[in-house]
Amino acid sequence: MKIHQKQFTSGQGWKTLRNDDPEMSNYSLVIGFGSTALLQKAEIYDEIRNFFPNAKILLNTTSGEIIDTQVNDDTISLTAIRFEKTKIKSAVVNIKDLHNSENAGYELAISLDPIGLKNVLVLSDGQLVNGSELVEGLLKGLPEDTILTGGLAGDGTRFQSTLVGLDEKPKEGNIVAIGFYGNSLSVTYGSVGGWDSFGPERMITRSKGNILYELDGKPALEIYKMYLGDYSKELPGSGLLFPLCIRTSENDDPIVRTILSVNEEDKSLTFAGNMPEGAYAQLMKANMDRLIEGASNAAQNSLNKNNPELAILISCVGRKLVLNQRIEEEVEVVRAVYGENTAITGFYSYGEISPSSKFTKCELHNQTMTITTFSEK
Repeated sequence: MKIHQKQFTSGQGWKTLRNDDPEMSNYSLVIGFGSTALLQKAEIYDEIRNFFPNAKILLNTTSGEIIDTQVNDDTISLTAIRFEKTKIKSAVVNIKDLHNSENAGYELAISLDPIGLKNVLVLSDGQLVNGSELVEGLLKGLPEDTILTGGLAGDGTRFQSTLVGLDEKPKEGNIVAIGFYGNSLSVTYGSVGGWDSFGPERMITRSKGNILYELDGKPALEIYKMYLGDYSKELPGSGLLFPLCIRTSENDDPIVRTILSVNEEDKSLTFAGNMPEGAYAQLMKANMDRLIEGASNAAQNSLNKNNPELAILISCVGRKLVLNQRIEEEVEVVRAVYGENTAITGFYSYGEISPSSKFTKCELHNQTMTITTFSEK
């Protein structure tokens, strides 16, 4: 595997950070994470295409870009990959052309050849797509042993428009899957949070999909505002600081959910993933040291026999807001686990897609550091 990394800033243009193979036409896959303002410009896509004439180009907007141990805003982090033996295939759908997110996931999955499929990396619109249903649809259509990871695009803390594109300028509603094929590729993953629960558990007594109406028979927004106090004036943005932890039974691993929007009229909250009736929900708050430790643990969990050649980090925008000036620490601890030779890229998202462990199915997460690593034998 050979890797080329570039970074774009408005002041300095394109800057090369790593160049394993100077022949740009040899690269087969380019993954780019950037701000909405930059990636919606057609000329940016054209420049990337000129750099890498033979590559599949996957782009999505973010709430912050990761490259090496840097965390930036209003930049583009570009990583090109030349595989030695691994084959890739891609598919794209738009949520506006399908009935719902589960159908979109299923259609996307069956568009990929199942024979020899090792891993699927999926990047999705983060505003129009229900992440939980997307994952369910993907799992229905993919071979059972396929590793599924990825995330939902971001738009800073604006929650207005997220863009994803495959071989074109990114646009709203797109969901892209990249399939990796062959036994030469080793793919691992890790996904860890690090938030602390507080307050009582409350039952979800009324919900529909990812819209939460009532907790313990009371309007969800009113209960949420009661705990947030002055922070409630800054919703939905402040909701990133206080996610909900949900569990469906005593034996299930809890899942964290982040608010995308609020509805003052019906006192409801819309989340990035489903909020099933009968489940129990509990508020969470940040512990900065535990968040950073969680990133380190995610990297440790993804380790195989050797350090990976490439690591894609997808971390939640809520973590970025909480860690603030300490944000690069969660990337630095990942670097400390992998060593200096691993190429690192990634972005801050509206949702992370990964199994929690080798023994659990893939799910949508919020407020986690989720890592997918790639190495060729």
